[in-house]
Amino acid sequence: MDAKTFDAKSLLDSLFDNGILFETGVDGLYGRSGAFEEVIERFERLVTRLGAPDKATRIHFPPGMSRATLEKSGYMKSFPQLAGCVHSFMGGEREHASLLNMMATGEDWTELQKATNVSLTPAACYPLYPTIAARGPVPAEGVLFELSSYCFRHEPSQDPARMQLFRMREFVRIGTASQVRAFRESWLTRGKAMIQSLELPCDVDLANDPFFGRGGRMMANNQRDQGLKFELLIPVTSLEKPTACLSFNYHQDHFGQTWGLKFADGELCHSACVGFGLERVALALFRHHGPDIEAWPAKVRAVLWGER
Repeated sequence: MDAKTFDAKSLLDSLFDNGILFETGVDGLYGRSGAFEEVIERFERLVTRLGAPDKATRIHFPPGMSRATLEKSGYMKSFPQLAGCVHSFMGGEREHASLLNMMATGEDWTELQKATNVSLTPAACYPLYPTIAARGPVPAEGVLFELSSYCFRHEPSQDPARMQLFRMREFVRIGTASQVRAFRESWLTRGKAMIQSLELPCDVDLANDPFFGRGGRMMANNQRDQGLKFELLIPVTSLEKPTACLSFNYHQDHFGQTWGLKFADGELCHSACVGFGLERVALALFRHHGPDIEAWPAKVRAVLWGER
C-alpha cells in the first residue's frame, strides 16, 4: 500500500462516493448506509459468539447519563476537552422572542440555553459502576457485564475513524485484582485472533489515554509504566499511525474507590473493561476489503455471515 494515498481523505472520499457514509455538514457526524450497518451488526454477532462462554449479563444504557455521575467519575479532571453536556432553552416568552430575534440576525442564540442534568455518555461503562454499587456488596466470584451504547467525544475531525458520535461494545469485569487481570488477558488473546480471522492487519501495543494538560502527561506516563492500557491497532487512515479499534483497560480500584464497589468483607473491587469501537472496525473492513461487501474475501464473509 502507498502511504501517500492511504490517508483519511482517500478513505472518506471513497465512503462518500460509494454511498457508504453520508455527509451531515459537521465533521465527525455521518449518516450510515444499510451496508455499513449490516457490517456492524455482523461484527457485533461475532463479538457475542466469542463472549458467550463467559455468560455476561447484558445491559443497554442510553447515550446520555447523569451529569452528576460524570462529574463524580473524575472524567472532567482528565478529559474536559472531550466531554459534552446537553443544554436546553429554559426561558419564558420574553426570552423566546429574544432567541428568535437573535437567530434572525445571525447572533449566537445558544447563550440563552442552560445546562441540563444530562451529559453525553463518553464511554459505555461509565453508567455501570454506580448502578452496580447501588445493589450492595459484589459477590466473591465477581460480576461480568456486556454493554453497548452510543458515545460522544468532542473531537471534530475529517478523519472518519475519529467520529464525535460512535458506538462502543464493552465487556466489564468487576472483582479481585487477579480476576479482572485474568479476564483482560483472555480478551487480549481472543480479540487479536478475532481481528486476524477478518484478514485485517493488526498489532497489540501498550497505550495511554489522552489526558488533558501538563499534569496529564504524567498520568499518561504512569498508565503506560503500569501496563494499564493496551490497544489493538489496525491501519485505517494511516500506515504509520494505525487506529485503535479495540482497547483492553485495567482500572485497578479506581471505580471501586469512586463508587464504593466492595465485597462483603469490605475490600474494594478492581475492574477491567474490553472495548470494541464498532465504527472503527467497520471502517477497517471497508478500507482493506473494499466498498462492495459482496466481493469481500470468502473467509471473511464466512466469519461474519456464516457462509461456507
